[in-house]
Amino acid sequence: MTANNTGMIILGGGVVKHHICNANLMRNGADYAVFVNTACDYDGSDAGAKPDEAISWGKIKLTANPVKVFGDASFIFPLLVAQTFAKYHQDLQDAACTQEQ
Repeated sequence: MTANNTGMIILGGGVVKHHICNANLMRNGADYAVFVNTACDYDGSDAGAKPDEAISWGKIKLTANPVKVFGDASFIFPLLVAQTFAKYHQDLQDAACTQEQ
């Protein structure tokens, strides 16, 4: 693994979240983290754990700016992806307009 940075987009929780976070623990923590789920942290579940918990274990770097989105992943994730493409497209248009002037 030669990547300079790692990131996590975790949709839901459970065993998959646990293993992805642990893989980043072996790399001294993820540089980026987004958790999308409906779980709360009051019951102590892994799915409901906030990113602060992963930081305390070294699964996310102290310098990272992790985000937890409380919502249904089947609704939230397409919005996140759409916004990413919309921003990229807008940046390309802005660059083209700047070059024309």
